[in-house]
Amino acid sequence: MNLKAGLWQQQTLKLKMTQELTQAIALLQYSSQELTAFLESKALENPLIQVETTHIKTMDPRRDRSKKTRVRDKDQQNWIEQIGKTVTSLSDYLYSQVVNHPDIGLIKELFEYLDENGYFSVSNDIISERFNIPVATVESLIEEIQSLEPAGVGARSLGECLYLQLIRLEKRNPLAENLVKEHFIEFADKKWKILSKQLDVSLSDIQTAFDLIQTLNPRPGGIFHQDVSTYVVPDVVVKWDGENFQISVFDEVLPKVSFQKDYYQKFAEVADTQVSKYLQEKQQDYHWIVKSLEQRKETITKVALKIVEKQRDFFEKGPSHLKPMTMKEIAEETDVHESTVSRAVREKYMQTPYGTYELKSFFTNMVSTTTSEATSSNHVKDSIKKLIGKENKSKPYSDQEILAILKKSEGIDISRRTVAKYREQLGILSSSKRKRFE
Repeated sequence: MNLKAGLWQQQTLKLKMTQELTQAIALLQYSSQELTAFLESKALENPLIQVETTHIKTMDPRRDRSKKTRVRDKDQQNWIEQIGKTVTSLSDYLYSQVVNHPDIGLIKELFEYLDENGYFSVSNDIISERFNIPVATVESLIEEIQSLEPAGVGARSLGECLYLQLIRLEKRNPLAENLVKEHFIEFADKKWKILSKQLDVSLSDIQTAFDLIQTLNPRPGGIFHQDVSTYVVPDVVVKWDGENFQISVFDEVLPKVSFQKDYYQKFAEVADTQVSKYLQEKQQDYHWIVKSLEQRKETITKVALKIVEKQRDFFEKGPSHLKPMTMKEIAEETDVHESTVSRAVREKYMQTPYGTYELKSFFTNMVSTTTSEATSSNHVKDSIKKLIGKENKSKPYSDQEILAILKKSEGIDISRRTVAKYREQLGILSSSKRKRFE
């Protein structure tokens, strides 16, 4: 073996990712929002690229002012729509109840330590140190806040929040108060048999307390915290024309990219090699973006067509008829790489006759059955959900019983562990925690 240092020539074949190829791959996996942000940033970098966001209406005060006279009558008819919605914050609502309190300044400062659910997010010691007041004073002021509306505000834990609401009820339930105040962990974990013996009460009484507690609000401050509604805009639309399904890529929400021809011609006349080189680079960049956008649309359309073709029962009969399908199958039948399919469905949505679904939700694992046909994991989950929904709550099905029923009724052959996994994914508790004691 020759270990001497030297210079050697060797021919090798390597796949090199060019900047243009990297850009095309990135554009494919971008969601509509990400793609919009990318195109807008490109327009800032490249003066030859013009981006028009057609779905957003801009306002021009000068133009709008000239239109006021013409639309005045119409505005008067729609005056209700012009009224702004007044949003009251939790702090403002609480402040209105203690505006004449002698320690209003300090109490108002304490409001800032309430989180969006109405809980105190810091300990009494921290507040005491922050305002240089005794802990006893902090406790007294917090009790003042806890006496305000909505009931439960100012609590430091879920148990305390529920207790503050229980003690305000017209018809008190001492057992429920005791459970959330002294035995909240065991009660929440449904260790009711232990509590029944420990407190010398029946399971039926604990069930009644549980039903009462279920009517309480665990987030009293939540009614004042309003999130801005978000809407899913589909990337692909599937419609039924009476005979066949029509698939189209909904790209109207995307910015329109055009070439700044006047700008290009103006600087192309400049006799400067650096300017010419710059314009050439930016023009090439524009063409690559346009080509990448076309490839993106073509790939998404190709994948969507294949999804509709292979999941025809879903689009004709409903979500319960979703069949097992993998990205590898789609990749092989569309003659692209599996990673391309993965990028094409990432954060993309399809509008179907049965609602809007994420594209990747059409890909489900195969579950074997006792018959010759396989079924999808989504179908199994749907069957488990329906089965538990119809069960006797006094004697809920165990995972083993669910397994046996599914195998007998639908021929679904899965393990008990799989039943438990699907049940947890559906957010359904175990049989011991679903059981009701009447």
